[in-house]
Amino acid sequence: MIYLDNAATTKMSKVAIEAMYPYLDEIYGNPSSLHTAGQQANEALTDARARIARLFGCEPREITFTSGGSEADNQAILTAARIGERAGKRHIISTAFEHHAVLHTLDKLAKSGFEVTLLDVHENGLITAEQVAEAIRPDTCLVTVMYANNEIGTIQPIAEIGAVCREKGVLFHTDAVQAAGHLHINVKEQNIDMLSLSAHKFHGPKGIGALYARKSIRLESLIEGGAQERGKRAGTENTPAIMGMAAALEAACANLDANAARMIALRDRLIAGLREISHAILNGDAVKRLPGNVSFCFEGIEGESLLLLLDDKGICASSGSACTSGSLDPSHVLLAIGRVHDIAHGSLRLTLSEETTEDEIDYTIAAVKDVVEYLRGISPIWRDLCSGKKEFIIK
Repeated sequence: MIYLDNAATTKMSKVAIEAMYPYLDEIYGNPSSLHTAGQQANEALTDARARIARLFGCEPREITFTSGGSEADNQAILTAARIGERAGKRHIISTAFEHHAVLHTLDKLAKSGFEVTLLDVHENGLITAEQVAEAIRPDTCLVTVMYANNEIGTIQPIAEIGAVCREKGVLFHTDAVQAAGHLHINVKEQNIDMLSLSAHKFHGPKGIGALYARKSIRLESLIEGGAQERGKRAGTENTPAIMGMAAALEAACANLDANAARMIALRDRLIAGLREISHAILNGDAVKRLPGNVSFCFEGIEGESLLLLLDDKGICASSGSACTSGSLDPSHVLLAIGRVHDIAHGSLRLTLSEETTEDEIDYTIAAVKDVVEYLRGISPIWRDLCSGKKEFIIK
């Protein structure tokens, strides 16, 4: 099996598994308990919090453990909204191609009287700091822009956007779920006020994540019940998963540059091979993208059929976000960068890991070429395009 769906989830690393094991078998106390077993677990949490904070250039008390990126996104956005509301500010800026954890939270706020501005995304999958600056108003309470897109992999100018927000006195949140462990991040240097991450995107366990929030920001609780996480996230902490996340993130950051260089070479090899297919187009900027992300649209085919046939050939891929895989609607991300519905339906996302090999890339290129040719051969739409009854959109 060739696994090329690492944007959906990654294989847990051995270092993460080994870091978790003692807290499943030996140090299993409740971190809130006062006895020795509980305090051993609490000390482990303190250690993990400090290690994660060090990797992002912040203080341990600025890290709150969550169930993952979606919860962290929700808590960050709702916190900024309540802070803004108390100051009479009810305007939020985001982009049209955010993860649904952000967009659905913004929809909820819009229904309660907030005004949301979604910035247009350029065809290359990028926005600019100038767009953000022009959209900020006296009543803007939050700018939330994802660090790197989960479908097309484009990396936004986070430091520049953060500088604009800091100058204007507006809170800045970034969903860094796809970026953490893969790109260098320093929240202080980049003027980031809040940042979301999820462990299973960098070879940690599922169901655990974290929210960085600058120490002056008083987080709104989403879950009531206990005093865990300084009273901002009730519920007994998942100590084994937290330890696995800390170990996985440390390993990812320690090898970040070497892993990125290797994946970029494989990524570009894959892009070059897929560009040989006629009437195919790369989604997003060719350079300002995650090291392991390749996203294409192929005219004249349906992405679902492409995925099923690639699976038959032993290749695990996706057409976009795993969070919307059950939807028949075309990707909102692809529509946001200007892909029309017919083209957006023919999308393919291939996301690499540190374990991906050159042979796997070459096999995948050949397999995609074969499957696309086969699907086009049985497609009446493709026959109409080739006969001139319909005009090609991808030239």
